[in-house]
Amino acid sequence: MPDPYHYAIIARALEAIAEDPTLSLDAVAGQAGLSPAHFQRVFSAWAGVSPKRFAQYLMMDHARDLLASRRTVLDTSLSAGLSGSSRLHDLFLRWEAMSPGDYARGGDLRIGWTVAPSPFGEAVVMATDRGICGIGFCDPDAGAAFEDLRRRWPNATFVSDDAVLPLAEAAFAGRDTRLHLLGGPFQIKVWEALLAVPSGHVTTYSDVACKIGHPKAMRAVGTAIGRNPVSWLIPCHRALRKTGALGGYHWGLTRKRAMLAHEAARHDAADESGELSETHAR
Repeated sequence: MPDPYHYAIIARALEAIAEDPTLSLDAVAGQAGLSPAHFQRVFSAWAGVSPKRFAQYLMMDHARDLLASRRTVLDTSLSAGLSGSSRLHDLFLRWEAMSPGDYARGGDLRIGWTVAPSPFGEAVVMATDRGICGIGFCDPDAGAAFEDLRRRWPNATFVSDDAVLPLAEAAFAGRDTRLHLLGGPFQIKVWEALLAVPSGHVTTYSDVACKIGHPKAMRAVGTAIGRNPVSWLIPCHRALRKTGALGGYHWGLTRKRAMLAHEAARHDAADESGELSETHAR
């Protein structure tokens, strides 16, 4: 996992790049408060690519290119399962927990929580004994993120629990992660559709609505995506508008841009590595 404490520096750079992708390295480094050489090293270590290459992933034209070339066919992804995603290889969906009882509303639940580092800044991570049920990013602080998540399950008992930290570390490092999704049946369907969108690809709100059998319910789908309690692991950041515009994101558009570009850069790097391996094999 990239050094999570670099994200505060990266976020300032992302905002500058998003406003003007043509900025020079010196200008972006200055806004991040670092020398150009130091900034280049920090940014490349975090993103896996240079600041100039990363800026390309933040441009609207790139979002449109993604929609044209990497727009996910959800039917294909779902039929193939989730075996292509190591982070969610052992995904655990408890549909029965979503029955019309108090369980779905957070009653009779013990939820442990902790604050953990992530590639996108510090995060509040919550879990039941069945898996991670909540991830919220600490903007402006952990207290606000905790309250945001807590309100989703008003009848649960919340306990600070260091045992959640290893789960968080595994999740952000891309290792196998179990999720315990707490929401209504419609929300669960939307979140399950998002889980079928591979890293480095995107979908649209209308595609998700069609996939779950409610093609006219785009507004409801958007609301369900916005209520996703497990940010990053359930990739709501991969849902864009049909135009290629980012749309909204509960934890801020800077973070959404960072997540999309981070994945796209690593996806392309993996593709390039695979092509080189095939060349050497031949």
